[in-house]
Amino acid sequence: MQQTKSPSVAVVIPSYKVTRHILGVLAAIGPEVDRIYVVDDRCPDQSGAYVRAHNTDPRVVVVEHAENQGVGGAVMTGYQAAIADGADIMVKVDGDGQMDPGLIPAFIAPILAGEADYTKGNRFFDLEQIGSMPPMRLFGNAMLSLLTKLSSGYWDLFDPTNGYTAIHRDAARHLPFHKISKRYFFETDMLFRLNTLNAVVHDVPMDAVYGDEVSNLKISKIVTEFMAKHVRNFCKRVFYNYYLRNMSLASIELPLGALMLVSGSVYGGLHWIDSARAGLPTAAGTVMLSAMPILMGMQLLLAFLAYDIASVPRKPLQGRVRLTRSTLVRN
Repeated sequence: MQQTKSPSVAVVIPSYKVTRHILGVLAAIGPEVDRIYVVDDRCPDQSGAYVRAHNTDPRVVVVEHAENQGVGGAVMTGYQAAIADGADIMVKVDGDGQMDPGLIPAFIAPILAGEADYTKGNRFFDLEQIGSMPPMRLFGNAMLSLLTKLSSGYWDLFDPTNGYTAIHRDAARHLPFHKISKRYFFETDMLFRLNTLNAVVHDVPMDAVYGDEVSNLKISKIVTEFMAKHVRNFCKRVFYNYYLRNMSLASIELPLGALMLVSGSVYGGLHWIDSARAGLPTAAGTVMLSAMPILMGMQLLLAFLAYDIASVPRKPLQGRVRLTRSTLVRN
């Protein structure tokens, strides 16, 4: 009787200024993990050399960057190393001790069950625990979650900046590693890339744990850099999903609704300005000619939004990839 090989699980730990905590994180990783990749992202504390000198776990492999590439670049390096070594599932854990390695089984369970291609932590699941989150971080995450739903297409997810994640190799190996944002926008950009692959993503509830670390989440970044990148990703996702790879009624609703909303607003605005300058009330017919396309445009945009929400990927990529491979073998 042929035995089925157990899926190989790897942990990727981006390492930058975490020498105080890294050994404790490594010690807490359980036996369900087969290989651990510590990626020294040109750490000024030489955390890679520190791990080599003090670590006794044979599962640990240290990878070093010649130049700092940010957390996203470090994770992509870890993914590629794990895939090359045959890992089936890769879990990303920070090295600062803020993520409990004991949760790894919970993160890989939906992937092992064939229910998801990618899992991520959600610190907003337990309402009683949200009170421990700093108010500014809570506000920033709420804003980012709303923007991420729109740009990524995963309307059922929350807490997009949560870096505790796990991914199946069939999803990871299709990622454009060189295009994914390498710094603060990394986790959000990952969701956008996964949606273009039609990968299934699940949230995993976890507690919000904060010590004395300083948050790098700045409102100015949300309003400027993050906003621009969200708009870029939304436009790309709509083009890929509604025009390049597929056409549907939503492909018509979005541009037509936007056109009617803008044209009605411009028409009404120009006539309102003219009427204000002349000191005369705007004619009822003019108001109706402006209001009708605005209302119809809003309805069309809401219809597109409803279609988009219903189009969240539900069938795991890993199952489709296995089916494709087996079909190719048979043929």
